[in-house]
Amino acid sequence: MAIVQGIREKVHLPVYDSLTVEPGKQLRETESTSILKFFVDVQKKTKLETNLQSASLLPHYNTFEARAMRVVISDLPPEFPKVKTELLTGLAVVNAQDSPILVKTDGTVSDGSTTNGPVKADVELGLDRVFNLMRQARNRDDEFKQAFVSVGEEGVKLTSTVLAGNATVDVKAVDRVGGRIELSLSELEDLVTGLEEKQQPPKEQLFPNNGAGTIIGKLIYNTVTTLYVGEKIMIQMPTWFFPGGAGPYSEKANVTTHGKPSPLATFRFAEPIFIDKQQNFRVEIEVPD
Repeated sequence: MAIVQGIREKVHLPVYDSLTVEPGKQLRETESTSILKFFVDVQKKTKLETNLQSASLLPHYNTFEARAMRVVISDLPPEFPKVKTELLTGLAVVNAQDSPILVKTDGTVSDGSTTNGPVKADVELGLDRVFNLMRQARNRDDEFKQAFVSVGEEGVKLTSTVLAGNATVDVKAVDRVGGRIELSLSELEDLVTGLEEKQQPPKEQLFPNNGAGTIIGKLIYNTVTTLYVGEKIMIQMPTWFFPGGAGPYSEKANVTTHGKPSPLATFRFAEPIFIDKQQNFRVEIEVPD
């Protein structure tokens, strides 16, 4: 924009920066410390992620006034990695009537008229698949809260004690008669809690809407946000003092937001904070514990 002589212009410029956790990853893989820093690293970010061109510096040789600050959080549905869970062995393979599937010594499905034995399954699933099964189990209306794994699914191996020699179970034949593996919700949850601590997702994603809270609540009530200008602390308060005032909003009880999505629903400074020309600034969100 051309400079108009004799006119002192005011440009209202919301400045923003963001931290993104890639699908299938955890926050610790993005930030290795307990301090989340903003406006410090702006390289290789899109316009959706930041509108700063230089790290910690505002554009032009002007003095800026900071009049408000907000923290906006998007709690999108999690996408989990394909980390393999513990191997489950000896699971029963049943049909739709919960009757065991039987096979002959050559691995073909038995009609019960010859020597036969039940099919068993060894199952090793990816973490992403386990969470899909957990959602299915939770959504069932009955009291059993089960999910079903196909016998032909990756990570499933069928066995039987009656197999002769090098015979294997005919997976397609078992599938044709409705063979499936039933896993209860508690078994699926045990698979996740049995992972190494670094691989476990937070309980807010593992047990949503059951009193454990949400990621938004965990972040705003357990962190402290600080605005630095130069190396001076200009304001430092718990993050819940800085409502987002933006983003989707719903009055349903199972949806959590960080403030009503209105530009007025943000924290405004009693007096503007001045950021002098070419003066460094940054925002940090710290987990004190």
